Amino acid sequence: QVQVVESGGGLVQAGGSLRLSCTASGLPFDDYAMGWFRQAPGKEREGVSGISWSGGHTYYADSVKGRFTISRDNAGNTLYLQMNSLKPEDTAMYYCAAARYRRYYNAGAPMSLANFGYWGQGTQVTVSS
Repeated sequence: QVQVVESGGGLVQAGGSLRLSCTASGLPFDDYAMGWFRQAPGKEREGVSGISWSGGHTYYADSVKGRFTISRDNAGNTLYLQMNSLKPEDTAMYYCAAARYRRYYNAGAPMSLANFGYWGQGTQVTVSS
């Protein structure tokens, strides 16, 4: 059974930093693309950043480019999202997800929800002004 678990959320002041972590078990982690999504109250879930199974391809939403960095440690089955220069508009529940299929990375639409088949429960990030 696949389990995806996020951690690292919290309350931070604007301009601060947080690092989210995500572990995925029950699948060969190094064969799966991974992604971070977020959802604020009353808004749709949006793709924040994605990374291919090897780490050779990454994607960032325009709203986080230059501030967030995605990385993965395949030996440790862990995905990271380093978030710097946080803004109040980054406040949301952040979700980690694993690709629906092994060795699948849709370069044309990397953060399409349909690409991802395994989801965590989320970790809350709140940025105060």
